[in-house]
Amino acid sequence: MAERKELQQIVERAVAQALDSQLPKLQAELVERVLAELPSPEESAAVAPSAGGSQLLVQSVANVHAGSTQKEILRALLDAAAGYATRIALFVVKAGTAHGWQARGFGDEDVVKDFPLDMTAGPVAHAYQNRIVTPANIAEMDQGFVQRFGAPENEQLLVLPLVLKDKVAALLYADGGANGVLDAPSLELLVMATSAWLEVTSLRKQAHKEGDGAGATDRGLAAAPVQAASSFADPFAAHTPAHNAVREPEPAAEVVEVAAHAAAASAAASAPAADPFASMSAGDADTHRKAQRFARLLVDEIKLYNQAKVAEGRRNKDLYDRLKDDIEKSRATYQKRYGSTVAASGDYFQKEVVRSLAEDDVSVMGAGFRR
Repeated sequence: MAERKELQQIVERAVAQALDSQLPKLQAELVERVLAELPSPEESAAVAPSAGGSQLLVQSVANVHAGSTQKEILRALLDAAAGYATRIALFVVKAGTAHGWQARGFGDEDVVKDFPLDMTAGPVAHAYQNRIVTPANIAEMDQGFVQRFGAPENEQLLVLPLVLKDKVAALLYADGGANGVLDAPSLELLVMATSAWLEVTSLRKQAHKEGDGAGATDRGLAAAPVQAASSFADPFAAHTPAHNAVREPEPAAEVVEVAAHAAAASAAASAPAADPFASMSAGDADTHRKAQRFARLLVDEIKLYNQAKVAEGRRNKDLYDRLKDDIEKSRATYQKRYGSTVAASGDYFQKEVVRSLAEDDVSVMGAGFRR
């Protein structure tokens, strides 16, 4: 028992150190991606004519990345977005409905709390259903919202979806209020950077919990309510309207952590009922399960930071050549952890590469990939 606990502590430290060492690089890559999306000086002249504007946007992204929890990140998003729109409000999406969380520029941060947003028409419905930034005139907006909070003087607004794991987790409303400040490109980039950072923090938390084995994930799944629909549609699971709860509604304990649990639940639901490790000792079965989860985490990280390469590699059937360095570095990390354990025979990293990266079609990996 003592030996197992010591091994667990070693794994926890190793995984945490490995991921911590990569975070500066990951953050730099995210900032570079955001900067790559910035419009050219000619295109941005009407919105952000000065170099100082770009520097301010970089600082805004850095402030978002400074957050380490769900609430810190979303509050940083609202604070940063307030520099590019006069009025900003975040609405949490849950089971096809949206309720207000916090706002900036409306006079009171909590003025929109629990306000139900009409999701059936107008720019809100368009942004939610198509997962794209939607500009509109205030006349197209939910009239209940307009009556409650008033209209911007120039009548222009934006609704921006915050997308996590391919699902809209929240909607950001923005308008120019009385002074007309509404910088659409900068707001879109802030939302993109926030989505990416939420996923980074998710991976980090998963890595730190890896040493807990099945306990951390299984406890999360056991605590979550059983739903017919995918939990991806409900990442802010802890947010509950005031009339249903006594305590203050908030986004989720961890938005992307719920999404990760949902992925595990979905995989479990489609798997055979029989436990493949049932014939093993408890210790060996636990090691196999940890190895599977660690392999999944490593491959998910590759996918997250190489989305364009993954899509191109699948299309051109040369996925391995495009991702060789990332795959082999992660393979070495996996082998260092589990290559000398009873889980080595499972070859879980290789299987996860084929399952997740290649979507079970090994031919898309290309000729250079070892079968």
